[in-house]
Amino acid sequence: MDPDDHVCLCFGVSLRKIRGYLEREDPAVASLISECLGAGTGCMWCVPFLKHLHEQHQQGKPVDLRISPDVYASRRASYRKTGERPEDDAGA
Repeated sequence: MDPDDHVCLCFGVSLRKIRGYLEREDPAVASLISECLGAGTGCMWCVPFLKHLHEQHQQGKPVDLRISPDVYASRRASYRKTGERPEDDAGA
């Protein structure tokens, strides 16, 4: 994903905003990303991705999602219809 692509499609929270929050606040748990930015509190699609980003930050790795925005949005649309997510949707 590019920095300005949205991780949280419900609230329009970009990867850049999440990176900035992680750098500034260094949250102890991934759920604090949601409390600060609202990400993950709508349809819940992005929660596993937020956890993945938080884990990368905690490990000192570059915070990124290796998925195209189109594929991400398509998988979310499928999730919204079925309530099921692909097994490989861990954010990598």
